Amino acid sequence: MNRGVCSVPGLVEWCPFKLSSLVSLQDHAYPADELMPLTCRGRVRGQEPSRGDVDDALGKFSLTLIDTLDTLVVLNKTKEFEEAVKKVIKDVNLDNDIVVSVFETNIRVLGGLLGGHSVAIMLKDKGEHMQWYNGELLHMAKELGYKLLPAFNTTSGLPYPRVNLKFGVRHPEARTGTETDTCTACAGTLILEFAALSRFTGTSIFEEYARKALDFIWEKRQRSSNLVGVTINIHTGDWVRKDSGVGAGIDSYYEYLLKAYVLLGDDSFLERFNTHYDAIMKYISQPPLLLDVHIHKPMLNARTWMDSLLAFFPGLQVLKGDIRPAIETHEMLYQVIKKHNFLPEAFTTDFRVHWAQHPLRPEFAESTYFLYKATGDPYYLEVGKTLIENLNKYARVPCGFAAMKDVRTGSHEDRMDSFFLAEMFKYLYLLFADKEDMIFDIEDYIFTTEAHLLPLWLSTTNQTISKKNTTTEYTELDDSNFDWTCPNTQILFPNDPMFAQSIREPLKNVVDKSCPRSISRAEESLGSGPKPPLRARDFMASNPEHLEILKKMGVSLIHLKDGRVQLVQHAVQAASSLDAEDGLRFMQEMIELSSQQQKEQQLPPRAVQIVSHPFFGRVVLTAGPAQFGMDLSKHKSGTRGFVAAIKPYNGCSEITNPEAVKEKIALMQRGQCMFAEKARNIQKAGAIGGIVIDDNEGSSSDTAPLFQMAGDGKNTDDITIPMLFLFNKEGNIILDAIREYEAVEVLLSDKAKDRGKIKDLEMENMDQKLSENDSHKQNSEEASSASQDVENQDSSIPGPGEADASEPACTQGDEQPQEQQTETESDSKVNWDNKVQPMESILADWNEDIEAFEMMEKDEL
Repeated sequence: MNRGVCSVPGLVEWCPFKLSSLVSLQDHAYPADELMPLTCRGRVRGQEPSRGDVDDALGKFSLTLIDTLDTLVVLNKTKEFEEAVKKVIKDVNLDNDIVVSVFETNIRVLGGLLGGHSVAIMLKDKGEHMQWYNGELLHMAKELGYKLLPAFNTTSGLPYPRVNLKFGVRHPEARTGTETDTCTACAGTLILEFAALSRFTGTSIFEEYARKALDFIWEKRQRSSNLVGVTINIHTGDWVRKDSGVGAGIDSYYEYLLKAYVLLGDDSFLERFNTHYDAIMKYISQPPLLLDVHIHKPMLNARTWMDSLLAFFPGLQVLKGDIRPAIETHEMLYQVIKKHNFLPEAFTTDFRVHWAQHPLRPEFAESTYFLYKATGDPYYLEVGKTLIENLNKYARVPCGFAAMKDVRTGSHEDRMDSFFLAEMFKYLYLLFADKEDMIFDIEDYIFTTEAHLLPLWLSTTNQTISKKNTTTEYTELDDSNFDWTCPNTQILFPNDPMFAQSIREPLKNVVDKSCPRSISRAEESLGSGPKPPLRARDFMASNPEHLEILKKMGVSLIHLKDGRVQLVQHAVQAASSLDAEDGLRFMQEMIELSSQQQKEQQLPPRAVQIVSHPFFGRVVLTAGPAQFGMDLSKHKSGTRGFVAAIKPYNGCSEITNPEAVKEKIALMQRGQCMFAEKARNIQKAGAIGGIVIDDNEGSSSDTAPLFQMAGDGKNTDDITIPMLFLFNKEGNIILDAIREYEAVEVLLSDKAKDRGKIKDLEMENMDQKLSENDSHKQNSEEASSASQDVENQDSSIPGPGEADASEPACTQGDEQPQEQQTETESDSKVNWDNKVQPMESILADWNEDIEAFEMMEKDEL
């Protein structure tokens, strides 16, 4: 192998861990839907605080295991695959009384079962594995398909967004069926899985329902722009959100149009995709940016930020054959990643963080894989190496890989979505795998949006749907979209690394210095385009004239009980369509103004990083800042120390265990007094910092907004130590670590530190201790020698207990009493002797970065 994962310098550590998260899933989470990698347990819906719509992916059907089935075969883990399939067949129940997302259940569970079936029959045909398999996964897929069909019981054919696996939709016990809207991607990302299910089973109803939904969306496109909106009313077909892009809410609709043509061979899907693609490149693409626009006024940008889901689009452009814009957008995204280590959930057009989370999404890795396949440029192997190194350095935790709560601080979220194993592992492995590493030809399959494998031979199997030639319905395009010949790949994808490099080069400084491009449509609209008759910054709720303008724009003003004012827009209540658009712009301005004001008032989040054994900086907790005390953003090294609980635990009176707190970071509970009072009490006791843990049981940064501790209304300049706030769940991680390991050391900082730097600092501290130890030993020997000389010269000098004559010789240059100095010296020797072997072991672990992780997998918090 010349570029296999295990042979690329710097990536050798990836090999032993490519299944580590699967092992953790089996050991700590099975049969739960997801692994919680920080607390090393399974996420079971209803037993954890609700995360809103995110939890709709969980159906108590061992989600991650099903989603990962074909990944095991890609990784050549056929034995593990066989065992996993048997577990799914034996343990998974699809008849649960639970409401799930139709979209997520389709792409992850139905797609996972079909992908597993696809590779199972491939292995069986080879005659070595799965000889016992008799289509059990396909039978489960068909059962699940029938459970999803009730969602399509609408006049439009668009599915409800949710369905009860046991009771369907609109059943008295279903607890769903009242929704009116769904996203375009939710309704338009069904055709691959549903058509594959029909082709595999010969039951046409699934493909028919999916096609009907796609047909309806196509008919409802905005005819003048050929764009679709983000959300649509499933009963009337009216667009609810009329902004359009290639990211969240629409992304995989476009993807499935092109891939449906590839898998099913129906020209109409390609014609639709090409029509949309022409509109995307005309209105949304502003190289290297992809900015949302309004479907009715596509020259008007709808946002000044981009979401991370659009990172899939360069890969789709490769499949389309449009390589130049794919390289441009991918390079822009890579520059953002190099700045933040990961791609933030959303970032602005000047590349500032808009939403700081990163749930380990795979879309950028997917595009990297396709660009490497298209160009053969080794640059994309370096990109993949960066992704793997960042995952190992910043996301790997004792029981898997944790999502990033905030890319700015490096703090973690107790979350590992199933798509991380289903997609991220798969694409990164394939990026580096040579052909001989694979036990089957990956080119015989197409990837679904969840990276599940469907065989291309399905296009000629069980064709029960009649295809219509509807070419005349499509707009005539003045580009090469409708050339029905295959292009020469040597021209389309020149086998010359300089080709891609010449496109990337102008974008190298796009993030730090902004892109050298002409004025965008967004800037034009700010400069000379139409402005709403009332600007958000000028609005006054007490001004009758302003209220009248709002009414004309369809904007209602609601006075809340707590004294706040809420603005709501109903476009149908506007005096005209132009007034409605003015109202939309006003609302967008108001939202951005409100967001900006909140940012100005709030401090950014901080990080508590556990740096002692066996964590070594791998666990990072999101912490709320304090409006007093040390500003950690101005002290880049942070404050590092062992933690100790104070008495009384609320910290509201004088600390009664100061000896346990001195030179340590104090842990205390929220409540019963002001935060500043707690800080003053622990500072007086000698603490070097403080962590306040929320007393609200079950509170978590996963579900609650950032909390910052205010002062007491007095001058707090006397507080000089750093203070941070942890919600109950994050605080319990530290308390559990103390119970398990006793001595727990943490780093309080503005953002997580590189683990290598943490180890370097630890080595420096150990070297310093060794130097001090040698110095103490030398001083002690000199003192002993001096004492003997004095005794030999003058026997009249008082002995110990009579006077202090010998003390200067023993404590020269040290103001501490001799007894304390001796005690400290003794402790230093004992501690050093005890730590020599572990330190050598730790260094070896960090050089290899393998033994430490294997050891941590055995240690639970």
